Amino acid sequence: MDNPLPRRVAANPTQYNIEAIAKLEHDALGRRTLTERASDIITKLVGNVGFLVGQLLLISGWCLANLHVIPGLKPFDPFPFGVLALIVSSESVFLTIFVLISQSRMARQAERRSHLDLQVGMLSEQELTTILQMLQKLCQHMGVNVDSSKQEVQSFSKTTDVHKLASQLEDKLPDE
Repeated sequence: MDNPLPRRVAANPTQYNIEAIAKLEHDALGRRTLTERASDIITKLVGNVGFLVGQLLLISGWCLANLHVIPGLKPFDPFPFGVLALIVSSESVFLTIFVLISQSRMARQAERRSHLDLQVGMLSEQELTTILQMLQKLCQHMGVNVDSSKQEVQSFSKTTDVHKLASQLEDKLPDE
């Protein structure tokens, strides 16, 4: 039986990749816990200009109502606005927690993507190494002279030591 995957990829690789990425994203969203879903909703609701304007209006109205600016209105939280301070500080604690929960989930998702990217990159490197080795053997078999690029081809056709590369990269990157 013929595998349908190569046919779909060959027919429209861009569309196939878009669908694969969209499926990964939908799967990641589906794995969220109830707390993470709630945090994402709250973060989305408060992370916009409308929430900022609402906060500014609420605090301004609160101050106007409690500074004897509005005639006939008796202050319910006189200066220095202890109740307002309690409400705003409690709100900031909860919003910070919700944002941290969302950021933690996004960091885990980014780490999964990074691992996937590393895996795909390593597989691609292995495939390319195999292809270069096969091409080198074909050229030798067919009597094609590749002396001008022989050294480059030989260095690329060797398997890359990922641990060695990581160590070299670590030595070159600046410390945090």
